[in-house]
Amino acid sequence: MARCENPDGAAIRDTLKRVFGYDDFRNGQEKVIRTLLAGQSALAVFPTGSGKSLCYQLTALHLDGLTVVVSPLIALMKDQVDSLRSRRVRAARLDSSLSLPEIREIDDDLRAGRLKMLYVSPERFSNEAFLHKLQRRKIALMVIDEAHCISEWGHNFRPDYLKLAKIAQKLGVERVLALTATATPAVAKDICQTFGVVPDAYVHTGFHRPNLHLEPNPVRESKRLDALAQGLQAKPRGPTIVYVTLQHTAEVVATGLANHDLPARAYHAGMEAEEREAVQDWFMRSSDAVVVATIAFGMGIDKADIRYVYHYNLPKSLENYSQEIGRAGRDGQPSHCEVLGNIEDVAALENFVFGDTPDPEAMGAFVDFILGQANDFDVSIYELSRTYDLRPLVVSTLLTYLELEDVIEVTAPFYNEYQLELLRPAGEIAARFEGERSDFVRNLLNLAVKAKRWHNLDIRAAGERLPSPRERIVRALTYLEEQGDLRLKAGGLRQGYRAKERSENPVRLKQQLLARFEARERQDLERVRSVVQLLEQPGCLTRCLLAYFGEELGRDCGHCGRCAGVTPVNLGQRAKGHPALPDSDALARLRREHRHALGLPRQLARFLCGLTSPRVIQEKLTRHPLFGSLGTVAFRDVMAAIDPKG
Repeated sequence: MARCENPDGAAIRDTLKRVFGYDDFRNGQEKVIRTLLAGQSALAVFPTGSGKSLCYQLTALHLDGLTVVVSPLIALMKDQVDSLRSRRVRAARLDSSLSLPEIREIDDDLRAGRLKMLYVSPERFSNEAFLHKLQRRKIALMVIDEAHCISEWGHNFRPDYLKLAKIAQKLGVERVLALTATATPAVAKDICQTFGVVPDAYVHTGFHRPNLHLEPNPVRESKRLDALAQGLQAKPRGPTIVYVTLQHTAEVVATGLANHDLPARAYHAGMEAEEREAVQDWFMRSSDAVVVATIAFGMGIDKADIRYVYHYNLPKSLENYSQEIGRAGRDGQPSHCEVLGNIEDVAALENFVFGDTPDPEAMGAFVDFILGQANDFDVSIYELSRTYDLRPLVVSTLLTYLELEDVIEVTAPFYNEYQLELLRPAGEIAARFEGERSDFVRNLLNLAVKAKRWHNLDIRAAGERLPSPRERIVRALTYLEEQGDLRLKAGGLRQGYRAKERSENPVRLKQQLLARFEARERQDLERVRSVVQLLEQPGCLTRCLLAYFGEELGRDCGHCGRCAGVTPVNLGQRAKGHPALPDSDALARLRREHRHALGLPRQLARFLCGLTSPRVIQEKLTRHPLFGSLGTVAFRDVMAAIDPKG
């Protein structure tokens, strides 16, 4: 297709019909497309399922250059790339599911300029070599899906997203399209400032879905399963999602519903990928399936006839609630969205928030370690996580903050461990080579520690023993895989960094870092409170929910639970005061035995509230009878009981 930077309306509509098969645009799509084709960056806030992807897919076909789509959702990337290829659009995705030959083929296409669209995860930009490849291409458009992850005011902040503005600038990206289904006014303002989106290029089609019937129905936990089963049995069958907070709850509720002769299955991140895929396929095919899921379910699911969405537990934020109910009734038919959770859920939701705030001492030791590195160095996120008892997300966030403070800069990730499955005897493989190359291959394969089927090879140790540079070892293994001599599995991911400016005031730096985490903690706690306030207030639920996102409805919806005359119910009062701690002698003994996991007050409070940490998992303390013994008690109350002077 001949491309131009600013085609007329006829050319755009021709592409819409000929390539995508649509006669007309949905609300907001054409404005976003015209804004981008005019050379401006844009922010599009569209409800779930309203056609955000068309905005950049159609635009890309009229731009001279590459469109890079950044998305955290591998399944969504795969579906979209498959769909584009079926329309003869040269598109590809780079993600962790691809083999080395597949990645090399995409690299070749990228280098030769054969790709029109490239989908990548945000983590891919932590690869210096990948950035160099992109710098050699003209990037006409960068698309950032789930753009609320950029904003520290957002409900699902991801550290890798923080760097995207700098990366776009470094790559000379001509225009940016930020996409999200949920953005409060503060988040939208933050995104617009970050990417230079002018007010007229902010396209917000509104969250109002008049076919969704919202109903608050708080039920005590002991009676909740029966209430859910009775509610489902009393209504016409239809595809249903039941959202829960914990993986264990998903299993219990799915089993309970099945015992009530309802077609229910669980779905959560603790299941094997094949199991999750089977449940999702079953749900997509069924006309009455009930999936009981954590928030892991629903992202990228394109099913228009979901009739019911239940929140068995309170949602953790109104942003999450809006996204989750937004999966119902995309076909425009009336759909029922009911919240069964009550005040009993609040402690667990708030405690999850506290679980992600690092202990000041642990964070300080971590920062000292990073500041002590010279020149080029590499780290394993998971090794650092275990060493300092900081969750992997916290470690990644701290490293990103230090990048943004110009303390370190990212170089390249690499794998330090490989598993080999020999498909031919090692001697036979080595015999195909001559002289030094034969000796090198034989010695390399002999260094792999033999297991039942796979052999484990530490690349760094092998490099020292041979001796040989890492690049030669990896190149040799890759070649042997291509020749059918062995199969490879890479592991032990390490991220390379380069030390930059030495911090002149490490104490102040640590204070600033901790302040960012504490501000995030306050925001997330306020989000939990906003959920409670919405469900307890006496006015129209739809109107109040829209107001949270800065949208004025101007009238009551006329069909939510409040408008239908359901009396507001107080979700209940939480117990106040210090909880009774378990036996002090037993607790003291446990802390002495596990001082690295439970020595700090915050570590002990997390353990008693049932919040995992890397050390707690490593030392198998989740099996201890005291783990989670105060799980229904507010984290702050547990902290106050452990450390009254803290």
